[in-house]
Amino acid sequence: ISPTWFWSLIQNDFSTGNIDLEGCMRLLEKMQIAFDEAHVTHIFKKTVDKHSGQMISMEDFKAIYRAIVHRSEFQELFRAYSPDGKILPDSQLIKFLVKEQFHTEATETTAFELISKYEPIDEVRKRKQMSFEGFVRYMNSEECSIFKSQHKTIYQDMNHPLCDYFISSSHNTYLIADQLMGPSHLWGYTSALLKGCRCLEIDCWDGSNNEPVVYHGHTLTSKIPFRSVIHVIDKYAFMSSAYPLVLSLENHCSPKQQEVMADCLKSILGDKLLSSTIHGETDMTRLPSPEALKFKVLIKNKKVGTLEEGMLRTDDETGAETVAETGAETEDMSESDLLSDEETDETTPIYRSRSPSKRRGDRRRSSEPPPKKSKVKKQKIALALSDLVVYTKSSKFVSFEHSLENQKCYENNSIGEAKARKFVKQSAKEFISHTTRFITRIYPRGTRMTSSNYNPQEFWNVGCQMVALNFQTRGTQMELQDGKFLDNGGCGYVLKPEFLRDRNTTFTPKNVGAYSKPMSLSIRLISGHQLPPSSLSKTNKADPLVQIEIYGVPEDQAKKKSSVVKSNALSPKWNETFSFNIQVPELAMIRFCVEDEVSVVSNEFLGQYTLPVLSLNTGYRNIPLLTKDGIKIESASLFAHVWYY
Repeated sequence: ISPTWFWSLIQNDFSTGNIDLEGCMRLLEKMQIAFDEAHVTHIFKKTVDKHSGQMISMEDFKAIYRAIVHRSEFQELFRAYSPDGKILPDSQLIKFLVKEQFHTEATETTAFELISKYEPIDEVRKRKQMSFEGFVRYMNSEECSIFKSQHKTIYQDMNHPLCDYFISSSHNTYLIADQLMGPSHLWGYTSALLKGCRCLEIDCWDGSNNEPVVYHGHTLTSKIPFRSVIHVIDKYAFMSSAYPLVLSLENHCSPKQQEVMADCLKSILGDKLLSSTIHGETDMTRLPSPEALKFKVLIKNKKVGTLEEGMLRTDDETGAETVAETGAETEDMSESDLLSDEETDETTPIYRSRSPSKRRGDRRRSSEPPPKKSKVKKQKIALALSDLVVYTKSSKFVSFEHSLENQKCYENNSIGEAKARKFVKQSAKEFISHTTRFITRIYPRGTRMTSSNYNPQEFWNVGCQMVALNFQTRGTQMELQDGKFLDNGGCGYVLKPEFLRDRNTTFTPKNVGAYSKPMSLSIRLISGHQLPPSSLSKTNKADPLVQIEIYGVPEDQAKKKSSVVKSNALSPKWNETFSFNIQVPELAMIRFCVEDEVSVVSNEFLGQYTLPVLSLNTGYRNIPLLTKDGIKIESASLFAHVWYY
């Protein structure tokens, strides 16, 4: 460390004598050094134990600073390029950028930018050089993150039709715990929107005083007013993304309260609410793009008749008829199912009675009267609500063949995970042909009482746009979701690969054929830094190991495991190389998971990071780590060298 620079930084804090642990942490904060309290406490104690007491001198502080900041793996790299081990001239920095970081177009300008941004020592910066202090700050920065910085911005073409994108989608957005007893809460909506979610689900039921409520019907979850939900959506809709927000209504309300819903949507959302086609056209052959629908809220619900009829009615506004019946397609479902998007066989089985004919699966011809016993009636839908549905009309899925012949581009299907999984296995080609044309939403089966999630990857593999997950339930599935939508600036829309947009595609996940663009990926896991200590450790220890997993088409699925470093969470070193051959990188995700080996049979989760394989940066990279709840652990990271061709 340049002595004068370092002393001038810290001498004020020592002006009244030595400092204690609290003062030590304050000083590190002032120097903008990210640290983990457990690690600093441990190093501090080791330092003061040498000369019994609770205070440290300037020399002691320097040793603590070095223990945290001066990582030996950074020193090796620095020395390899520094002529004297103290300074990196701009020419050597450029060499390092080109050779090690694959920054092929690095120039003097690039080097000067980095020096002025990261070099803390004035006289070194003025000489357009970099000290080891500057080098460390550069290596720890976002520029050296494993996630490509270009992908942190919106870099994809946003002018394709809506069905050409994967869309970040949430299921039972109002729940913040499980779906039988858990509280319904506005925070569910706020947090999903702040994470860039672009399709929210609202389960609406008749409430008292003619005010519709939102909750998980027939269960003991608490109720929130529909009006409050729309106020929250109005406030947060476009805070994290400018692209269209879809409200998927699970509608169980009477026509009277549906009118209240329509009124709420119009009065609260105002201009944000999309209530007619963009250019007033009624004959639509393709959906508009996210770009064309910026800052608009779209309502996804059942709709009466065609777009044209709805628009003529809106122009007419005589208000003659206010209620209509949905078509005969829904005739033999129980009343509460009718406006609901999610089909009976997938929702919680314990609550709904179904007519005997439905159970046997022999659909009655529509001319036959329904059996008296089951009191089946056609669902009535308020035209006021129906007319707010424009590009996202929920229509019942019959078969791929039926959709191909009859479905309009603005009609979407919701398919339960069990049925969808069967399609993936048995008719992937037809499924993909369907998702190149129509927005398809997948939702978790109702028997997941604890709101557990399914693996979204298998449905992304066949091009499903809205793969809805329970955002309130953490785990690998949500980590994949979060990782996928880090891409494209976190705007909630990710362009599907060409082979999932082309209507004549022959791609299937099990037979990638000519669509394979094999990638050979090599990751040298070098070290970890300030990993969270094990919950069993009284100090700052853990026995960390790293699992690297690839998720993608079936033949790309892979999992590799590092060795265990005993009793070191501060600076474990692995230096192990892992190689993967990936056939369809466009769909592949990579997940780094750090665990503490508790025993031969069980590991404790310490942190993870998941990202799309095509968003990987090459060269020496730091890998941030997130907690189970998806929150960044500021001080912890892995260090690796990434290379692929």
